[in-house]
Amino acid sequence: MTAKQIRRSFLEYFAQRGHTIVPSSSLVPADDPTLLFTNAGMNQFKDLFLGKEKRAYRRAASSQKCMRVSGKHNDLDTVGPSLRHHTFFEMLGNFSFGDYFKQDAIPFAWELLTKVWGLDEARLFPSVFKGDGHIPRDEESFGIWQRFVPAARIAELGIDDNFWSMGDTGPCGRCSEIYFFRGHDVPCSEPVCRTLECSCDRYIEIWNNVFMEFDRQPDGTLTSLPALCVDTGMGLERITSVIQGQLATYDTDLFSPILAAIGRAAGRQYTAAPGPLDHPDVSMRVIADHLRAMTFIIGDGVLPQNEGRGYVLRKIMRRAMRHGKKLGFTEPVLHTFVSVVVDEMGEAYPELVAGRQSIARTVRSEEDRFDAVLTSGLPRLEELIERTLKAGAFLLPTDDVFKLYDSFGIPLDFIQDVAGQRGVGVDPNAFEQLMQGQRDRARASAKFGADEGSQNQHQGQDRFVGYEHTLVPDAQVVMAAGPAGGQDLEVWLDQTPFYVESGGQVSDVGELTNAAGLRARVVGVRKGPAGHMRAHKVHVLSGHLKTGDRVTAHVDEYTRNATRRNHTATHLLHAALRQRLGSHVHQKGSLVAPDRLRFDFTHDAPLSPEERRDIERIVNEQIFRNTPVVTEEQNTADAMKAGAMALFGEKYGDRVRVVTVGDFSMELCGGTHVRATGDIGPFVITEESGVAAGVRRLEALTGEGAIAHIQAQAAALDRLVHAIGTPADRAVDAIAKLQADARRLARDNEQLKMKLALGGGGTGGGQAGDEVAIGDATLVARRVSGLEKGALRTLSDSLRDRIKRGVVVLVGDADGKVQLVASVSKDLTDRIKAGQLVKELAPIVGGSGGGRPDFAEAGGKDASRIDALLAAARESVAKALA
Repeated sequence: MTAKQIRRSFLEYFAQRGHTIVPSSSLVPADDPTLLFTNAGMNQFKDLFLGKEKRAYRRAASSQKCMRVSGKHNDLDTVGPSLRHHTFFEMLGNFSFGDYFKQDAIPFAWELLTKVWGLDEARLFPSVFKGDGHIPRDEESFGIWQRFVPAARIAELGIDDNFWSMGDTGPCGRCSEIYFFRGHDVPCSEPVCRTLECSCDRYIEIWNNVFMEFDRQPDGTLTSLPALCVDTGMGLERITSVIQGQLATYDTDLFSPILAAIGRAAGRQYTAAPGPLDHPDVSMRVIADHLRAMTFIIGDGVLPQNEGRGYVLRKIMRRAMRHGKKLGFTEPVLHTFVSVVVDEMGEAYPELVAGRQSIARTVRSEEDRFDAVLTSGLPRLEELIERTLKAGAFLLPTDDVFKLYDSFGIPLDFIQDVAGQRGVGVDPNAFEQLMQGQRDRARASAKFGADEGSQNQHQGQDRFVGYEHTLVPDAQVVMAAGPAGGQDLEVWLDQTPFYVESGGQVSDVGELTNAAGLRARVVGVRKGPAGHMRAHKVHVLSGHLKTGDRVTAHVDEYTRNATRRNHTATHLLHAALRQRLGSHVHQKGSLVAPDRLRFDFTHDAPLSPEERRDIERIVNEQIFRNTPVVTEEQNTADAMKAGAMALFGEKYGDRVRVVTVGDFSMELCGGTHVRATGDIGPFVITEESGVAAGVRRLEALTGEGAIAHIQAQAAALDRLVHAIGTPADRAVDAIAKLQADARRLARDNEQLKMKLALGGGGTGGGQAGDEVAIGDATLVARRVSGLEKGALRTLSDSLRDRIKRGVVVLVGDADGKVQLVASVSKDLTDRIKAGQLVKELAPIVGGSGGGRPDFAEAGGKDASRIDALLAAARESVAKALA
């Protein structure tokens, strides 16, 4: 059976027995701050087990995506050297919430394993809880198991193996596990194999039945739960290895397509070697596992960052990239493998298919960022290692290591790996002390900023009258804060027409004036904490402003009108997106400014040109109708029942403002809006892009901005058709022909350069003496100008094929950058390796690189040192081949 068939048959088996098939929850746990990532199938049912939630079903089954990379479940460093450990895995599980219990759960497991999947009954060994202190032996499970296996085959294990707790208190229960015996031919290092309790791989746990029947009290006593629950499951990777007869999970079809793709790119085959740590197979396993992890994590909306889940993702990605360098990858390549993972897993997890391009772009972006880190930091690391060795030391100075990490972004494990290859170590404890000091300083800085900001508050009722008025003729300055006589102040008013930034809408701007000659520009508004008034950020242009003054507060109506046009337009856009794309669309964020609007929404693919035109048309149709925009305050519950949409990131009290546009749109919103849709003017979408997996972004203009954009586009088209001398309706065909001609000419030009370079003379060719015999081999060391990187590789291959036995070193310079390529014929790689040669030569031109024994490349930035590099190449090759 394939892994896909195993997953499908598991779910079908339980569906036929009354279980509701529940889709996998996100790897990002919902409303559970105790978990970094979802790490078990039961996570999404946690509140059901605790009795805090009720659902329409009492039995369920799922295939849950899981990550174990933190806390007690952290397999990150084991991945690679191990043949069966993973960061990402799938958990097949069946659950009962007060429905069936042991008498059904155990037979379900036995029937599926033996009758459906055909596992040999003689190889299955169950275990039950043997009892521990005041927790009794699981007599019931032992009795049930005797219906299927002899009593002598039932192992009785203790509290560490066969008792499960959700925490120090709360639901818990005894377990009954099922082990599969792989055979005596599997090695065991112990004098006598201890079967189920042994450290060897002869017996492997494949199913865990958790029977939650107790409620642990704070004093440790156990009371019976009112509803007995079942939480059972197994790792798909592990059961697949058993069914497919493989000792290693990496040898199953869950990984073989990924490993094959990596092997093709690296120019080698995966051989399933267990080690040592520097064996290429270890790197291939790391990349294969981490590819699955990063694809799923990014697919669930996490992006690489320097904290939290994003930091874990970045650590996983960079560990994979580091092992890619070990395999000889000199260019970003991991992003090209994303499609392999999606092709294999997309049927079970369709969100991967929808996010394919976005995931690949995110991986590529992080690869480019990591390459930039290495380009700037690796020479400094190598210099530090050399300095340490010359000083006779065997530990890198921790201050310098921390600087490489903190200032240049080089990961600690990368520093340890590179330094370890040179026999130099790092003191991890001293490094952690410096890290902790940085965290403490950051916390102190944040606290200082918070304390400083908290001083600039004013407690009291925040009276906003800006929905009805844009001018308040007699507002009192309750407090003015800032340097005496200074021009930049913060001002609190007893009543204000100025909107404070909220819900994506930016703050109003305007003026404060009075008869005493005051003229001050309001450049922004800051929201205070609960129970405090909003603060107006003010720049005094003339006169003086102090506490107690009476002022006229006047909102800039031009800016307010432009802003509210864009805000109402976002409501129309939201409704249009849902109408055209589907009800899955929800707002994920927005910016409402006077000059533009930005709208982020959930959707699994870029918009097609037709979808974009339709959405734009729907919004403009609503504008043309000049429908009144009705804003009224309602009870929150009533508004939600009536169908009002609550927006992303907003919190609502008992009373809310509801903005309604006919029967087209109804949303909860505290922003400012036009009186009728016709006030918006034309609406035009200017840009569409991806923000994260499953999140798209639209940018648009309304009113005068839209008109200016349309006119600019028309003017650009006029200039274009004039330049190419073609009518507008034939411009696309004309440009396509010009592009085709340009590509053809570029190819012809490149081919001519290649012919000249192969000839060894003329423009782009070499000089006399750049091809010399060294013993029975030939060295070509040549400077080539004007060739792109791809052409340089092709030229290298052609020269190596021509000389048949020898070494080719080509150095190209284009646009101030240096490209170095080295090729070695296969029969000489035992005497000279291209990767090592490039590592030795690249620093001469201020670069770095590496690669395989037969081919390697690097980049550099000092073209003035090319001749010195070629001279060094001739000397190194001559010495190696002498």
